[in-house]
Amino acid sequence: MPLTHTHDELSAWLRLSLEPDLGPSLAYALLSALGEPAQIYARRSTELMRHVPQSLALQLAAGPPAEIGAQIEATLRWVDEPGRHILTLADSAYPKQLLTIADPPLLLYVAGDPAQLSKPGLAVVGTRNATPGGAENARAFSRHLAAQGWSVVSGLALGIDGAAHEGALAAGPQGAGTTAVMGTGIDRIYPAAHRDLAYRIAAQGALVSEFALGTPVRPFHFPRRNRLVAGLSRGVLVVEAARQSGSLITARLAAESGREVFAIPGSIHSPLSRGCHALIRQGAKLVETAQDITDELGLPAPGARPVPAKAAPAATPAAPEHPLLHALGHDPLHLDALQTRTGLDTATLQAQLLELELAGHIVRLDDGRFQQRASGKA
Repeated sequence: MPLTHTHDELSAWLRLSLEPDLGPSLAYALLSALGEPAQIYARRSTELMRHVPQSLALQLAAGPPAEIGAQIEATLRWVDEPGRHILTLADSAYPKQLLTIADPPLLLYVAGDPAQLSKPGLAVVGTRNATPGGAENARAFSRHLAAQGWSVVSGLALGIDGAAHEGALAAGPQGAGTTAVMGTGIDRIYPAAHRDLAYRIAAQGALVSEFALGTPVRPFHFPRRNRLVAGLSRGVLVVEAARQSGSLITARLAAESGREVFAIPGSIHSPLSRGCHALIRQGAKLVETAQDITDELGLPAPGARPVPAKAAPAATPAAPEHPLLHALGHDPLHLDALQTRTGLDTATLQAQLLELELAGHIVRLDDGRFQQRASGKA
């Protein structure tokens, strides 16, 4: 087992985190009053009753139920494998920035490098239903930030989260890497489509979860995950978000904890820009390039030297002289609206659109609209 705990000490921490009816506030109170979990479980019920209700004191003074005992043993077997770690509040490797949030987890399950969690972090978050341009922005910004020494933190979800992790990994071994905060047990990769991505993150950064092994997908776990995404970061960049996006929860939690909030603006016609625009109206910093973020936050550490970033794979130049691109503008547009703007007949318009699509200047969205590709500028 890694780090500083003996088998018995870690067993006690695991039991405390799994204890039925023991919420975070009571757990913190017990730790504050009585010391580490092994000391808590060594107390008699009469002493425990000074801090918790009688029924809970009797529960703590007794041995763990068979189900919890089995889960503890399974977890101890899990953490014995290479690349697997459990950090508790008492560990020196526990990320200090999490101690500034209201309810830091009693313990963290980590696959990969635990030191990744303590690197200067910048969260990059956004919608699961990202546009091609939004995904390109997330990748380009994240690659640049990782190359400048910022560990990119996100939630492993589809869309912007996945693109952010990919971009950070693309910065290569000289980059600061990436941390994926999970809303399930660390042994349950969700979504399944990101299984390969999760393995690559564990090899070059870290996967982290506060949830016990085997914990399935539950909607109310994702807001809890979001507070850790914010807590591990010095700032949060929201790339694309609808008004009701969970990314706005991450941004709010970050602001409440004194972190910086950044947002990329978008089209006034796009539902996925409205969350970002709302954040900007509320005081988030509008950013157009990743340099805007590093100008605001500085380098991750005093005296740090930027790592040269590999150039972002920019899209094929947009050939601004092409009249059809000028008519299309930067907002998604349906064929009939584009035909009205250009006056072209259907056959000619479709032929030119196909030519531009094959050249990489435009993309056809899932709803049939056309949009210019993002430049990939970071």
